Amino acid sequence: MSDQPSGMVPPAGAEPDLAHHGDAEATEGLIDLAVNVRRAAPPAWLAGPIAATLTDLARYPDPTPARAAVAARHRRHPNEVLLTAGAAEGFVLIAQALRGVRRPVVVHPQFTEPEAALRAAGHLVERVLLDPADDFRLDPSRVPADADLVMIGNPTNPTSVLHPARAVAALARPGRVLVVDEAFADTTITPGHPGEPESLAERRDLPGLLVVRSLTKTWGLAGLRIGYLLGAPELLTRLAAVQPLWAVSTPALAAASACASTVAVEAERAIAADLAADRDHLVARLADLPGVRVVGHPASAFVLLHLPGASAIRAALRERGWAVRRGDTFPGLGPDWLRVAVRDRNTTDAFIEVLRETMEA
Repeated sequence: MSDQPSGMVPPAGAEPDLAHHGDAEATEGLIDLAVNVRRAAPPAWLAGPIAATLTDLARYPDPTPARAAVAARHRRHPNEVLLTAGAAEGFVLIAQALRGVRRPVVVHPQFTEPEAALRAAGHLVERVLLDPADDFRLDPSRVPADADLVMIGNPTNPTSVLHPARAVAALARPGRVLVVDEAFADTTITPGHPGEPESLAERRDLPGLLVVRSLTKTWGLAGLRIGYLLGAPELLTRLAAVQPLWAVSTPALAAASACASTVAVEAERAIAADLAADRDHLVARLADLPGVRVVGHPASAFVLLHLPGASAIRAALRERGWAVRRGDTFPGLGPDWLRVAVRDRNTTDAFIEVLRETMEA
């Protein structure tokens, strides 16, 4: 976590603070539009299995049932699944296990932990910055052909852009590890395709593909820490070799099994549909504000805004009791960008009015 106070902005031209995350913005007492975790209480089918483990914590965790459940959900073999303490641990394992790569490339703007983990492990990271004039859409030709490790998010945090699966898949090739961060894939839905459009989670034909998934966002489990990696067994074996023993707790394993069930997947689809309606409402309300540009066609639990003077506006919003995510800590963005989480319509309407008043002040 950054030591820099959340209200401060780094000097122009300064290197983005890769260690800064939205929870630093959402300080107590503020209405939180900075963090992308869904706030609803876990349903009984999820809370029950987690609570049941609390009487059996003397035993060491056994990941076998959870690994099998996650594998079944994605039509994979259990040896193609590695359970992790959240997606963030996955990025650390990748960085530590793949120290031999020669040209690691991170496609930005995106979640900063993949690059931070690579740098902490001693990698010299190259950035490919997508074009804001093109709504940060992926152009596979921008990625150097000799990059042997490529990391990209889909849908991407913070842009909320959902790249076509064919464009992301075009980055895969022999001799390269392609890491696709799908932490928000379960938030996506398109007409006629209710189930994670553009996800590569079930693709077993792409060389070097490694998909990173999180269960902490939709199910409100950020404090429990549970995620997983999907990929070829030989690649996951390399990552598992640098993972601490018993890295995933027994309660987190119970959550993984529950969230891989048919009931969970059906609930997830319904949540994604409701989210899409709430997101459309937010985008429509933002369109009424002069000077505010929403990036492209947002596909996830947040939207990215370009707003001249955004740094000052963000600080003024904090004074009025609202937290939004600053954009200047993401490579490829700057002080005129804000990320806003999708919330219910009443919260959105209240926020829009405060934002309007703040911009007019």
